[in-house]
Amino acid sequence: MSTPTIQSQATRDGFSPGRTLRLARWNAVLMLRNRLALTYAVVVPVLPLALLLAGERGEVGAGAAAICSTLLAAALFPVFYNVLAQFVTRRDELVLKRLRTGEVRDAELLVALVLPGAVITLGLAVVAIPLAMLAGQSAPLNPVMFLLGAAVSVVVFAAFALWTAGWTKNAEAAQLTSMPVIVLAVAGQLSVGLPDWAQRWTDLTPGAAMTDLVRTSWFGLPEGSTERSLDLAATWGAAAEPVLVLAAWAVLAGWLAARSMRWEPRV
Repeated sequence: MSTPTIQSQATRDGFSPGRTLRLARWNAVLMLRNRLALTYAVVVPVLPLALLLAGERGEVGAGAAAICSTLLAAALFPVFYNVLAQFVTRRDELVLKRLRTGEVRDAELLVALVLPGAVITLGLAVVAIPLAMLAGQSAPLNPVMFLLGAAVSVVVFAAFALWTAGWTKNAEAAQLTSMPVIVLAVAGQLSVGLPDWAQRWTDLTPGAAMTDLVRTSWFGLPEGSTERSLDLAATWGAAAEPVLVLAAWAVLAGWLAARSMRWEPRV
């Protein structure tokens, strides 16, 4: 067997970035052609940035609420709901089954489904920085941590989407089966008026962890405080707990997704 043949066989047997990018481009084109999906993926996550115009110019509370809501919406819609709906639709149309009979590997299919939403989410996180500064907010204290938080959120909610797809019968049912994850995500941002014992539990939700990461990395706010008191070095230590919470959710959701993964229509 010649060397080129051996290399070609190795490429087919392993993960192929080229194949993955081609599949991701195909998924992105289909999403762009669907006006409703495009609205959910791009327009809805941008809307919370309007909160930057609320209150006094540069007010920290309004800025933190706007940016936290934008990042959460970006994780929920272009990543979670988009991946859930696309996976279930492709599964029911037997597209995934046909692709798996060829050279495409399972990991390539999954990464290609997630990539368009991941690019949108990270793009929105980057765009939010100059928009917030134009609205009078300060630049992120630790932009690396802010973007890292956005990337980890993509992993968490992509895993949630694949897990939810395992027990979603069809694309229409996704509107209902997605609700537990959406409630879990927003619970952390809606827990301000809850008793302390309840807030201790909501602090362990992915939405609360994302909020803490934004408040820490962008505004230098310690947990539960409205006064900037952290410097760049201190933000790394303050971010340890929310990062661990997100990492734990990513592992749990990935494990659940692997156990419930279905490549053919549910009966």
